[in-house]
Parts: sequence; C-alpha cells; structure tokens
Amino acid sequence: MKKMNIAQVLTSCLVCCGIAAATTSCNDEWKDEQYEKYISFKAPLNDNGVTAVYVPYSRHNDDGSLMYGAEGRSSYDLPVIVAGTTRNDRNLTVHVGHSDTLTVLNYERFGSPTYRADIVDLYYRDMSDYASYPETMQIQSGQDVGLLRINFDFRNIDMVEKWVLPIEVKPDDSYQAHPRKNYAKAMLRVYPYNDYSGNYSATTLTLTNASAPDGATGMETSRAYVVDEQTVFFYMGNIDETRVDRRNYKVFFRFHPTSADGNQGTVELWSDNAEKNLFQQRGTAQFRVYEQIDDVQPYLLHHYVIISGIEYDYTDYTSVATYPMGYTVKGILTLERQLNTQIPNEDQAIQW
Repeated sequence: MKKMNIAQVLTSCLVCCGIAAATTSCNDEWKDEQYEKYISFKAPLNDNGVTAVYVPYSRHNDDGSLMYGAEGRSSYDLPVIVAGTTRNDRNLTVHVGHSDTLTVLNYERFGSPTYRADIVDLYYRDMSDYASYPETMQIQSGQDVGLLRINFDFRNIDMVEKWVLPIEVKPDDSYQAHPRKNYAKAMLRVYPYNDYSGNYSATTLTLTNASAPDGATGMETSRAYVVDEQTVFFYMGNIDETRVDRRNYKVFFRFHPTSADGNQGTVELWSDNAEKNLFQQRGTAQFRVYEQIDDVQPYLLHHYVIISGIEYDYTDYTSVATYPMGYTVKGILTLERQLNTQIPNEDQAIQW
C-alpha cells in the first residue's frame, strides 16, 4: 500500500472538515428564512399583460338564492401570498389599492393615440366603478395565503369594453411588497359569465358575402359576452374585439326556455344599432342543453349549449366607408364547459 506523506494527510483532513462544515451550514441555513417574506398576488399574467378572471354574473348561495340580493352582483376572492421558505410567523395587515399602471400597459400593447386616434377603442378600461374591495386585509400567523374579497356590480356593464381591474400591494413598514412589479400588482381582465356565455365553437357556422354567394366560409370560435342572466351578445359574423368599430356590430341572443327543466327553448336575436339595413334575422333559432360524463375521467362533466337555426343578414358599413358589404350568417354554435365534479364550488369547478 502506498504511504501518504504529511502534506497529503493534512489536505485530506482539511477537505473532510470542509465538507462537514458545508453540510452543517446548509442544514442550519435551511432552518432560517432564505429571503424576505414578500407580499404578492396570485395573478399570473398572460401574453396580453393581464390575468383572465371568470366571475359569475350573479353569485348564488347553495340553496340557489341570490347571495347579494340582486342579479348582477357577485364577488371574487383574490389570493394574497406571503412568499418565503418558512411559514409566516406573525399577523399581517396588508394594504391594497388602485394601481396606476393601466395607462402604461395600454400604450405598450396598443400604441399611442397620437398616431391613430381610434386606437383608444382597443384599450383596456379601468373597471373600478364596478368593483369594490377593502383597503386592508388580514393574513394570520401560521398562514401563507389570505383572500382579498372583491365585490362586483355588473348591472348595466357593457362588455364591449375590455374591462380590467388594476390592484397593487401598497407599501407598509410591517412588510415588503414583492420587488417584481408583476407580482405585487394584479391586472384582472374580468369576464362575468352566465349559463350561456363563453367561447363557442363556430366551425358549423358559415359566413357568406352577398357578392359571392357560392363562397361560404367557416369560422373557428365566437365569444358570447354577458348582458344579463338570460342574455348574451356576439359580434356579427367574423368581427371580434380586435376591431375598433366592434360596438356597431353586436347581435343579442336572449334565451327563452320552453321546457320544464329549462334545457330547451327558443333564442331571440336583435341588434341595438338603428343603422338602416344593418341587421335582419331569418327564421327562428333554438337552443338545447345537455350533459355527458367523460368516458376516461368519470369525475369530469361535459356541459353543452347548442344554438341551432341561426340565420341572419348584416351589413359591414365601416370597413370601407364608401362600399357597404353585405353578409349572411347561418348555422350552429356549440358551447362546451368542462366541470370537475369533485370541486363543490361551481365557478372553481369550471375548467376555463
């Protein structure tokens, strides 16, 4: 066996001691907080710089009664998080309030009206007039998450506007707001929903230009926006919220159940734009609702709303001011919602 000299022995001892010290140090550090307990919202931003939040148009109790005494009144609980590697060990009073970053977001996403005046019609709108929340909320010792109750009054809201509620964690000596700006701020793009709103599959809905009646084209999806408990609106044809003139082309769908269970009935269509020859319905639309358990995941319930017999004419009179273009829309729209039946809270059970 090869003998080690004194230098080699000392080096080996130092290495062993270093490893032991490092291991002990890591273990001790793990018991302590690795970084500050920053306060933040659970509101991850999507590619458009906002967080999509789905809130029932009217919040109900378990017995079906209106929680806040009227249709159109609802609420949403926004999680507020105490970040850190150890559990929160003190009572915290977190201050929240309005954020002034919506102007910056609109400029970054859509551009300046200096170069194009109508660009503001694409801007997100501050919905603070339709929402209220307390200026402070409590997070108790031993808890890492608290809930900020936001109350909404959706009555008379016009979903043509792209409503966003901007909130931020306000500074206080007792805590530190998360230094990353998109953690301490929440830009909530709020979508109130009823039984008939959401993204419909429009692959069986055709759009025909009056000047080319043999050239019908299909569409992929069409979104229905809430008006009230029984009414939604779509944008006519292939118009969507990326159009600055979209408010001219709303077509309202009001659902009139005729069956005892409310799962079948007729759909009334109309437009609120008095422009001559803008909109004309043909025939009578119907709807039906049915549900089906998933074959592979039995806890998953598929809820369908099918609107058939849709047929109407409309005129696009703003794309080319000197050349109104007539279109016919005809076919079927299908809404699917997937519900996790293991979650008792319905709006949380919907897999948006």
